[in-house]
Amino acid sequence: MSPQGPKTPLRTAVVGAGGIARGSHLPALRTLAEEGETEIVAAVDVDGAAVRTLAEEFAIPYASTDLDAMLAEVRPDLVVLCTPPAVHREQSVAALKAGAWVWCEKPPCPSLADYDAVEAVEAGADSAPYASIVFQHRFGSGAAHVRRLLREGAFGQPLVAHCQTTWYRDTAYYAVPWRGRWATEGGGPAMGHGIHQTDLLLDLMGPWSEVRGMAARLVHDVETEDVSTAQVRFADGAVATVVNSVLSPDEVSRIRIDCERATIELTHLYGYRNADWRITPAPGVGDEEAAAWQDFGADEPSSHLAQLRALAADIRAGRRHPTSGEGGRRTLEFITALYKSAFTDTTVRAGDIGPGDPFYTALHGDAPGWAPADAATDNAPTNDAPTEEAQA
Repeated sequence: MSPQGPKTPLRTAVVGAGGIARGSHLPALRTLAEEGETEIVAAVDVDGAAVRTLAEEFAIPYASTDLDAMLAEVRPDLVVLCTPPAVHREQSVAALKAGAWVWCEKPPCPSLADYDAVEAVEAGADSAPYASIVFQHRFGSGAAHVRRLLREGAFGQPLVAHCQTTWYRDTAYYAVPWRGRWATEGGGPAMGHGIHQTDLLLDLMGPWSEVRGMAARLVHDVETEDVSTAQVRFADGAVATVVNSVLSPDEVSRIRIDCERATIELTHLYGYRNADWRITPAPGVGDEEAAAWQDFGADEPSSHLAQLRALAADIRAGRRHPTSGEGGRRTLEFITALYKSAFTDTTVRAGDIGPGDPFYTALHGDAPGWAPADAATDNAPTNDAPTEEAQA
């Protein structure tokens, strides 16, 4: 698809009629539709009753249970995937081949092999469209402000960081059959819950070089882990800890970066505003400079809407979105490395995992005690996956 004109709405199809579509994507799309940026033209779900109800509720003119038929008949500019990770690969490939851009919910894919298969479709084209991932925490005004100051060197060298996603999920959450399984939830808290904070940490800190991880099942009877920790070294020498848990009654999402000239802290739960950031200057930093650091500008909360605005601009310009290609892969590679390190008791370096490595094709890596009994077929995409994405 060629770049859109400035006043032409992006004809958008939503795939998946579950909670994430209703609660996050469709409200954001409707807001941009009111501004003339998007037009919601189709909805698809394997559950016919669910997709018809969704279409009626949101006044969507086309509803179908057949993704391929919708792509052929409607020819959307943008396909928004609100489906489980097991089907992200096949749906992304189908949409790209039909000439549509893709915005895919996290987790992006169950494996690096799946992600690279989507990338191969892009690489085979002369130009756009591209597939991108929902990593909305990169797009709030707070992250934009801090990222700019870090890139400019205002805070000096980043030295020590901490990334924490410590949430709580009870037994009722895991009573839903598809949760806690590698194939259908895409992983435990490292993949399905902490991925947003991890992605933001990597976006702010830059390339990572090695990871040393641990994982455990301490409470829940699941295939995946319910807690993980990691020690990380970045390419510039900085070190960090990453903690992901669904065992924490006092729920919080937090990033802290200690630099030579300041400490940056972000504390929130599922989304942040400017007020959730704090910058503490080191002794010797001038009052005027420190005051300038506190000017975050207009408050744009981290949200699907904030990212969708940026994505729409990129589509119109025909350029890659920041969470597309390598910009999305590096986060999945990091999480894959965390799992490999945890399950093999080794340090894993960036670039270590590729074709031929069992962790390249499955996050459990066929590791004893972690791989499901039906590991040979458990990661195959299916068309009868649940419609509602894992709870954020």
